Amino acid sequence: MKKLLSLIMALALLLGAVSVTTAESALPYAEGTVLRMATGYNNAKTGLSFDPSVAGEGITLADGKTYNAGDLKPTWVAVQDTLKVVFEDKYQGNGAAKEFDYWKEQLDQVDMLSGTAAKLSEAGEAGLIVNIAEYLDQMPNFKAYLDENPIVKLSITGNTDTGAIYFSPYFDGVNDIERMPLMRVDWVKKLLDGEGEFTAEACKDTAAPVYTPYMPTEGKIDIETPTLDGTAVETVTKDYDAYGNIIAKMNEKGSMSGVEAVNMLREYIDKTYNGYYGTQRSNLFIGQNAAWDADELVALLRCVVANPYTLNGTDTVQGLFSREDANNQRRVDMMRLAGHLFGVRGLESRQDYLYVCEDGELHDARQEVATYEAMARMHSLVEEGLISQAFVNNEDVKTQNYLEQDLGFMHYDYNQTQTLYNVTVMNEGEAYMAVMVPVARWYDGTNEDGVYMRFTESWRSVKTDGWGISKAGVGSDTDKLNAALALIDYAYSPAGTIRMSYGPDEFIKTNADGSYETFNFNGKEMPVIADATWEELWAKANGNYTNYARQFLGSTLSFMKSQAFEYQCTCDAGKEGAGKISVAIALGTIKHPELAIAENPWYTSVPTVLPTTKNENQQLGEYTDLNSKFQAGKDQENALVDIIAKGFTAEGMGDPEEAAGYVTDTMMGAQYLDIKEGAWEALLDYYEEITK
Repeated sequence: MKKLLSLIMALALLLGAVSVTTAESALPYAEGTVLRMATGYNNAKTGLSFDPSVAGEGITLADGKTYNAGDLKPTWVAVQDTLKVVFEDKYQGNGAAKEFDYWKEQLDQVDMLSGTAAKLSEAGEAGLIVNIAEYLDQMPNFKAYLDENPIVKLSITGNTDTGAIYFSPYFDGVNDIERMPLMRVDWVKKLLDGEGEFTAEACKDTAAPVYTPYMPTEGKIDIETPTLDGTAVETVTKDYDAYGNIIAKMNEKGSMSGVEAVNMLREYIDKTYNGYYGTQRSNLFIGQNAAWDADELVALLRCVVANPYTLNGTDTVQGLFSREDANNQRRVDMMRLAGHLFGVRGLESRQDYLYVCEDGELHDARQEVATYEAMARMHSLVEEGLISQAFVNNEDVKTQNYLEQDLGFMHYDYNQTQTLYNVTVMNEGEAYMAVMVPVARWYDGTNEDGVYMRFTESWRSVKTDGWGISKAGVGSDTDKLNAALALIDYAYSPAGTIRMSYGPDEFIKTNADGSYETFNFNGKEMPVIADATWEELWAKANGNYTNYARQFLGSTLSFMKSQAFEYQCTCDAGKEGAGKISVAIALGTIKHPELAIAENPWYTSVPTVLPTTKNENQQLGEYTDLNSKFQAGKDQENALVDIIAKGFTAEGMGDPEEAAGYVTDTMMGAQYLDIKEGAWEALLDYYEEITK
């Protein structure tokens, strides 16, 4: 009888239907246990409770209920009811790092708190955060997920001697591409497609050339690419002997009219690809069979910036821009794009700037000459006026401004949130869409001269933020500890994953029998959002799924987020562009890091956390410049972004070689890497042990 009751309780917990408060539960706690939650995503609007700026004097949602400022959001009301706990919101409205720093000296005041993976693991090693691994046998859902995904367990292990885990990981989707290049595809068609020569009533001259060829100037390169219809893989040849490198040819001419630049690029495409793209030359950039590279993009940018009258009817067009040109959190995407354009690893790493080389050892992109050479190339685009002036001057101009006013051509970002502007601000016939990842020369160890291929480092894995349990907060109160652990476990159950992604059932479409209406998403049946949810998404968040989920539903704040909800909220243009990339990934023509210890170590995704000791963490914290000069936060500093905008003007960074050496020697980069390499080797040993 006891075994049967345990089985029933376990099944009920899996389905999210009852509380876990009975004596038979693996994690018993008293009904009504209070959990003080210093948890949220990134600001006051995205916490467990409604911020006044969102709720106003009261807000009625698609579930028919009215919520006021300070009320728990629907997701957390539902979780509270399911787990029979009481959430007390203590969140201060900060990003993970600042939120943790706010509470670290008063951890007895909170039971769960947000933090970066690194900070929570460091605090765990210092004895301040609960080691979740000690309770995995009582957390069947979380344990099952880690057992099925050992690389995830590797990514969150804070100590290889004990196997300690100090935070619950957050997945904003998993094992899929994250950011991607986005272009005004209608502009590409307008410039490149059609019979005969390009003509225009008016144009500008291209700037004096500064950028020099990255790709070869002679010979041939074969690139595997999907066919135009996406049903197979074929080989496309870049024949530099047929015409020459487009940048070299343009640079020989010097400054020229925008019309001449377009016709030169057209001729290059026709001859270099032996008529492969026909009169739809735009497919080199925007087609399913696209094969563009950095040099071809720069040539296109020169054409775009020199033909504003044709493209938007004014005298100005900006080439590359970032989502928010005055926000360092978004400006760093320009640095990430540089990595894709010029074949540099570590610029979109899951941890700092680390990547695994083909020899299995860790490298730090901040200490690599190639990184600074890529930034120098990006600065040459600034000198030619091909990167937005607002980015250079750190001015407050955003994606919406660029697209609404037809002022911007391209940036690198998340697909759903950025392509929704096709619906909200752009006119009929205009299209801003994801395009294929560029071809670049990547040194994956299979060829000493590198391999020309498509590769993206922007691959979804454990995010750098998570939630931990405060030891001082829960203290000796077993109810609090078990309730906090039960929350984590519930979030990884099937019902919990849907709840944390979609919100309560009232926001999901159901059949007559009360079951979810579903659709096939990546081979799995997932719920369809309710019609009222769809309408509210647009009414309250202009179609921005992430803002709607976090600000109004309270979902996707942490734990496991399914992309199925987001996919349903993606506009047609967003689905079309991302769909082409998905086809290329499925066909193997876009390579990416693997969430495993890959046969070729170069393809191994760096874990989000490496298990450094308390003393090592203290030592790492003393590397002040290294820690502060390469940040990705809103009000922080990033030396690589500064080089793109201003060139090599900082002390110790006069050119690529000096910059790399300065980081290694003066900023203590060598010592940093030595500590991280030791932790990586320990983690590999641990991995071998747990996977025997």
